[in-house]
Amino acid sequence: MPPQDETHDEVLPSMDDPPAGERWLAPALREQRLYELCREGGDEAHLAYLRIVAAEGLYRPVALGQAVGSDGAAPLHVTTLPDGRRLVQVYTVGVLPRPHPDVVYEFITLRGLISLWPRDVRVLLVNGATPCARAFLAGEDERETWLGLHDELFEPDGTCDRIETRRTGMPHDEGLLRGLACGAHLCYGNGDAWNTLDWHGAGYSSEVERLAGSWGIDGHDSWLDTTELLLAAELSPWVWDYVLGARLWLAQETGERRVDPVVWRDCVEQSIRSQLQDEVSGEELDDLAASLRGLAGKIMRYESRFRADGLLPPDGYVRTVAAWDLGRATMVARWGRGARYAGEQELHAAVERAGKAVQAAYGSWPEFSAGYILGRCLHFDEETFGDWYTTVLDAHRALLAAPDSPWNTVPLH
Repeated sequence: MPPQDETHDEVLPSMDDPPAGERWLAPALREQRLYELCREGGDEAHLAYLRIVAAEGLYRPVALGQAVGSDGAAPLHVTTLPDGRRLVQVYTVGVLPRPHPDVVYEFITLRGLISLWPRDVRVLLVNGATPCARAFLAGEDERETWLGLHDELFEPDGTCDRIETRRTGMPHDEGLLRGLACGAHLCYGNGDAWNTLDWHGAGYSSEVERLAGSWGIDGHDSWLDTTELLLAAELSPWVWDYVLGARLWLAQETGERRVDPVVWRDCVEQSIRSQLQDEVSGEELDDLAASLRGLAGKIMRYESRFRADGLLPPDGYVRTVAAWDLGRATMVARWGRGARYAGEQELHAAVERAGKAVQAAYGSWPEFSAGYILGRCLHFDEETFGDWYTTVLDAHRALLAAPDSPWNTVPLH
């Protein structure tokens, strides 16, 4: 079980209106646009607001006890007003509060709302108790409109492949921001805000499913074990950095930046044979030596493509793929928080440790990114240069170009 989180009363979002005559600085651009539509008023603004939430989706509060094992299908929480009217409250992701020990938030679309809608509820309140709050009637005709907007606008991957930066509510400590920036590739790919510790991700049940399906994590202990391996850069195969380390050693010994490929392969083979000759059978050692020689060739072919695509400078090469584990470590830490496997302080500590480890291993964010991408390709791509490569190449380019990218706002050193 995770350590008991500090109890707090931030169960539902609550944000003050701006002082008279001033405009509200929303947590993210999405909420800023919703706020402007609230100020405009009128039917067109009302529909435009609804179109945004139809495309982006919403989050609904659920008691943790109800959410566990529900696969996201727990009943909607209904609030009864003093005048007897009943309403359902939902929120956009930017206004969600910090995670609570007893309440989680589930992602839901307008179609999902309709499927769970209680019979006697006639009002949907979006972003209540915030400056971008809007109420919608929820009779049968209105729900038909929601359904049409969902079918027109919602795409499961529609919010992916973008840089999402929080403008309020983010940490200001540089060490924490550096650690959060290490997860930029995955935040970009998933469309998540890179600079928040108040993690809700894709919603509680989706975070639980993500960790179970992709990582075999089903509780605090397995989350902690995996996170520690990632932070130590020990989850990926040891042979990757073994082969890269041999080239780095040769470069240091010879004083030459460029290492002869034949010499590199020979060095790898001689080194592994020397270390394991008394521990591994001859045939097994032959197979391992051949595999490591082949790995050196694979790495060189990837690096050649990286240079052609601008991931590496013309004479550049990857020194270590530790970034592949460290970049994922900071995300597994966040996903564990969203699944309530990790406490708040555990998340903070893991994120900060990831940042320090990346700082020690790399001289720049582009160098970190190249190491991360090589690790990802060695893990998944099999030299096809397919989606496992091209999607993260797109992320790399976007993260280096955008002014509000973490790599342009948080110094690595």
